[in-house]
Amino acid sequence: MSTDGASSPSRLLPRLLGVLLLIMGLALLAGGIKLTMLGGSLYYLLAGIGITLTGLLLLATRRAALGLYALVLFASTVWALWEVGLDWWQLVPRLALLFALGIVMLLPWFRRPLLRGQPAPLGTGALSVAVVLAGAAAIASQFTNPGEIKGQLDRDAVPGMASAAPAQADGDWNSYGRSAYGDRYSPLAQITAENAHKLVPAWTYRTGDIPGPNDPGETTAENTPLKVNGMLYVCTPHSQVIALDPDTGKEIWRFDPKISTEGAENFKGWAHMTCRGVSYHDDAVYASEQSPTGSASPAVAPNACPKRIFVPTADTRLIALNADTGKVCEDFGDKGQVDLRANIGSFAPGGYYSTSPPAVTKNLVVIGGHVTDNVSTDEPSGVIRAFDVHTGKLVWNWDSGNPDDTTPLAEGKTYTRNSPNMWSMFAVDEKLGMLYLPMGNQMPDQYGGDRTEDSEKYSAGLTALDIDSGHVKWTFQFTHHDLWDMDVGGQPSLIDIKTAEGVKQAVMASTKQGSIYVLDRATGQPVVPIHEVAVPQGAVAGDHTSPTQPKSDLNFMPPPLKERDMWGVTPFDQLLCRIDFKSLRYDGAFTPPSLQGSIVYPGNFGVFDWGGISVDPVRQIAFVNPSYMAFKSKLIPAADIAKQGPRISETQGVQPNKGAPYGVILEAMLSPMGLPCQAPAWGYVAAVDLTTHKTIWMHKNGTVRDSSPVPIPLTMGVPSLGGTFTTAGGVAFLSGTLDQYLRAYDVKNGKQLWEGRLPAGAQTTPMTYTGKDGKQYVLVMAGGHGSLGTKQGDYVMAFKLPD
Repeated sequence: MSTDGASSPSRLLPRLLGVLLLIMGLALLAGGIKLTMLGGSLYYLLAGIGITLTGLLLLATRRAALGLYALVLFASTVWALWEVGLDWWQLVPRLALLFALGIVMLLPWFRRPLLRGQPAPLGTGALSVAVVLAGAAAIASQFTNPGEIKGQLDRDAVPGMASAAPAQADGDWNSYGRSAYGDRYSPLAQITAENAHKLVPAWTYRTGDIPGPNDPGETTAENTPLKVNGMLYVCTPHSQVIALDPDTGKEIWRFDPKISTEGAENFKGWAHMTCRGVSYHDDAVYASEQSPTGSASPAVAPNACPKRIFVPTADTRLIALNADTGKVCEDFGDKGQVDLRANIGSFAPGGYYSTSPPAVTKNLVVIGGHVTDNVSTDEPSGVIRAFDVHTGKLVWNWDSGNPDDTTPLAEGKTYTRNSPNMWSMFAVDEKLGMLYLPMGNQMPDQYGGDRTEDSEKYSAGLTALDIDSGHVKWTFQFTHHDLWDMDVGGQPSLIDIKTAEGVKQAVMASTKQGSIYVLDRATGQPVVPIHEVAVPQGAVAGDHTSPTQPKSDLNFMPPPLKERDMWGVTPFDQLLCRIDFKSLRYDGAFTPPSLQGSIVYPGNFGVFDWGGISVDPVRQIAFVNPSYMAFKSKLIPAADIAKQGPRISETQGVQPNKGAPYGVILEAMLSPMGLPCQAPAWGYVAAVDLTTHKTIWMHKNGTVRDSSPVPIPLTMGVPSLGGTFTTAGGVAFLSGTLDQYLRAYDVKNGKQLWEGRLPAGAQTTPMTYTGKDGKQYVLVMAGGHGSLGTKQGDYVMAFKLPD
């Protein structure tokens, strides 16, 4: 009987692994050659050679394969530690697969046909050492937390500081940001850091509004309901408004505007279908007041809808409803509605409408509008219009293309085409008599060679308007000559901040580039220092770049990407991400768009997008959820656009930019596995001390359980799209992560206190209120997000402490 196993089937095992390693090695070798030619790391080329030779040796069942593989694994471990240190998620694509194969090769039944009865060679011992070293690196990395900041807030309040927001019942949430100040701070304290872990589902309601066959791909449930007038008010993607009982979730009334979705299924103009919220107005609140400028309220007919819900619809209407009954307020506009197409000019269905709730003041309801990005240079105006809150009559209009004349535009006239718009949420200070507008920019996003002087002035910043007249009080720009879609997405937050010079009335604006700008809300002057910093230059022909960009001292801007930051689940998708990185232009933040293709980091989902931030005026902190995802953009000459195929969505296909010399391909920088190409963490929660501008703590947040082919439940830190809120009880909440959870955090140290599983994605901002039963509830709408690919649904879910 043979003792060397020459004809034994056991030789099949090394040979099968040899085939696998040969394929792996050749793939790494081919990619390594490409990466080396681009000036990237030599590792993949060398590893490809080593793994290929190991595969060949295994096919020949030669014991030398063990020693050669030991060298590959040892060198890979040293290289990985040199590149990224003890960062677990960074070590995974570099070492996990090689480590696992090393373990297989050490198993006796695998080695036996290689040794053929001979004593174990030096290679066996070397491989054992290499495996132990790689395993030790993995174990040691479990005790590190790169990117995290551990800290503790040592106060429950700053002496003398309190909320300056307009008064409302503690248990209500009567505006999108709870108050017109957009602070998202609730004085409720029944839920605390000590008992939040006990939260349980209270009730679930389903709206019945789910995406249909004639809807655009990005149908989103970004709604933050209101709780006021003894009811909850919810709006759905199809602009339906539903009033619910706060204690049971039972439907009280429903209004369906029966919107037109013409053209949505073919993406002719529709980018998305969204209703972020409705607005509430109560005559009784203002009954004994005068406006900040001294003007009196117009006479109101008794009982003519004294409490109103205003809803913007996806087919370009503004409708007033009786908050008690859901019936249309016939005295508003034309039998209850204002046609927002007036004076706008032509546009494709879905190309212009308001995705966000209007601002409501004593006398006015003020509304902006979404304009679909990068379709053409002849898009609707970004005009802001103020209507009489009772009659619907146009009182003033502010058009950033004609900023000095706010007189209502005459019938038959058209507002300035393609002027910068305001698609997000207003903040309002009626005491100062000012509205705060987070501004977008003039289309197209990635080419600005033809922008007008006024569009340059009012783009990508914060503009304050006089409530009564619409005249500009001040403007401050956060991105000069924006070529990266860095429009200001979040609702500004108004807060009184304690500083060394005394208490200052401030407005805080979070931005996509990561700076949080803090300005005096009366004058627009910086409260936190802002510096102009040099940025990369070199725009395409016909365009230019600003030599500097403003950076706030309070910021969450990430460090520039490097090749070693490219990531993947395996060495192969990591290698492809490295090739992508080296193939694109990237000189750091604000790298100009190019024909070659440029990396946009932070990407146009931002560090902070429309979810904004929440602020605690008593503790003087901000609770924030920064996200980090790289995008890439590539300019396409107009003559070549037709060759690229049709536009599919705002991040799929060529964005045509008709009328401009370039279209653009804009997409997230993802690996073949569908995960971000840059290494995690991609999302955090953090707290900032507003008295010092310093980050108190910052922790990774969320998992890829619901968004990855490999549903890893471990905390990686994933992007979140949606906002947060804080409470007097010292607990903050967030639901916008890519996994389906509503989470509670201790504001003092960031510790996750609780998570509630949701049946769908909840890319929205949750809220809290007190029910008729005296209990504090936390409410979230879980409807998913079409463009992010989270599970869609129609759920409104409430949680509370057990009885």
